[in-house]
Amino acid sequence: MLSSFGQQNSIQNEFNIIIEKIGDLDGDGIGEKVAVYEIKDSTKYGNLRELWIFRNKNGKWIKWIKTNNVTRKSTGGEVISDTLEEIEIKNNVLSIHFYGGTNWKWVYTDKYKFQNNQFELIGYTHSNFKTCDYWDYLDFNLLTGKIILKTGYENCEKQNQKRYTEEIETFYHKGVKVTLQKRKEKEIKIVSPNGKTIYLF
Repeated sequence: MLSSFGQQNSIQNEFNIIIEKIGDLDGDGIGEKVAVYEIKDSTKYGNLRELWIFRNKNGKWIKWIKTNNVTRKSTGGEVISDTLEEIEIKNNVLSIHFYGGTNWKWVYTDKYKFQNNQFELIGYTHSNFKTCDYWDYLDFNLLTGKIILKTGYENCEKQNQKRYTEEIETFYHKGVKVTLQKRKEKEIKIVSPNGKTIYLF
């Protein structure tokens, strides 16, 4: 196994470090390190990225998990140059936030928890919106299966921005299992009782 010093030198030679956060992910009271690296392989949507998780053993960072199925490419074809907004570790939950779009904007957050000896997706929120126009919002709790869908519009007349809710639909869809390492491997589509189709992007 590489030491912390050896790993950092090797990583810095091959990748660009985009973001790093430290916090307890497995509930043992010892912080893990989560890092997003941009590798040299590129596409028309920017460079590829990988998410790594390290464990601290005897003062050394040891690589635990690596995946390229969570983070988006560096641009994603959007006007916003970098769609990775933030990574958080709180209450043993890893949250990854994304933001992008042009006139129509989108935001979404994945929440993962270490359980059943793997990182499982336990929460997903997503919103599309255009300022002074339409917006929608999805909140999916994968632990309970509860899904909340909201749609509405904004009125910006007379310089007063007001948001109105047109419709709220709440229903349950249980049995969806997604892991950190297989997050993007298959399309997840759910149809609500009212006929609305939602995707876990």
